Amino acid sequence: MANYYTVLDTLKTNLENDPFVNTVTQGDIFGVDLAKQTIFPLVHIIVNNATFESNIIRFNVSLMAMDIVNKSKDEDTDIFNGNDNEVYVLNTMLSVLNRLYEELRRGDLFTDAFQVDGNPTLEAFAERFENYLAGWTMTFDILVPNEMTVC
Repeated sequence: MANYYTVLDTLKTNLENDPFVNTVTQGDIFGVDLAKQTIFPLVHIIVNNATFESNIIRFNVSLMAMDIVNKSKDEDTDIFNGNDNEVYVLNTMLSVLNRLYEELRRGDLFTDAFQVDGNPTLEAFAERFENYLAGWTMTFDILVPNEMTVC
């Protein structure tokens, strides 16, 4: 039976297999020790809500993919890119989320009855937490079969 735990575990397993993800966490983002540099790149899973719809359960999920931005001590000479790797981090974390989304949309997760509904929304962020972090928050709906019986 597909339920809350199965959704979390499926997302976690898929993200842990991504070569650009070091740590996967879930729940309240403020419970994660973001001061530790060894945990990055990190994807944090937040299940916003669930809705029972006839024979499916709709989970609204937000994924926060983030990494530490390295700032160079050299003088800033590139006015477009600056003297850090923020653009690289944003590009890499966007790729992580895109890969997972495509797995859900038409890959192995789709055939395992985990399907997305609609298009995800993505929002970039930088310097949101204790470290100089950058990344993306992707919010989308996952549909799973509701196999609950009345018996």
